[in-house]
Amino acid sequence: MQHITYETLNRSEEIFRALADQTRLRIIRLLLHGSDACVSELMDALRLPQYSISRHLSILRHTGLVDERREGIWKYYYLVSKPSGFTDYVMEAISAGINDKLLETDIDLFIKRLGLRVDGKCVVGS
Repeated sequence: MQHITYETLNRSEEIFRALADQTRLRIIRLLLHGSDACVSELMDALRLPQYSISRHLSILRHTGLVDERREGIWKYYYLVSKPSGFTDYVMEAISAGINDKLLETDIDLFIKRLGLRVDGKCVVGS
């Protein structure tokens, strides 16, 4: 059994707070399904405005669950590739345990939106 320290307890609390929001769970679920996404792709899949998606991505980045990379004018957001053991378990639970009509619709729209990419790059449009 792993020894629990004050730092690991704080880290766990940060992760649970970040995931205590339906929109952030939906973003995580989409990023688990695909490899990366730009804000406009997430906007179209989740049917939410840019400011809302950006705010939630900022919170997820702050916790270290999501990171970004820039390619030209686009920022692509992706799940951190090597999460801690705890985070790995949480991601597995999100991937396996959350199935409902809203998330199925999100994923269907996300797949369609990713299909608009040109040469693997994000494009404007819905």
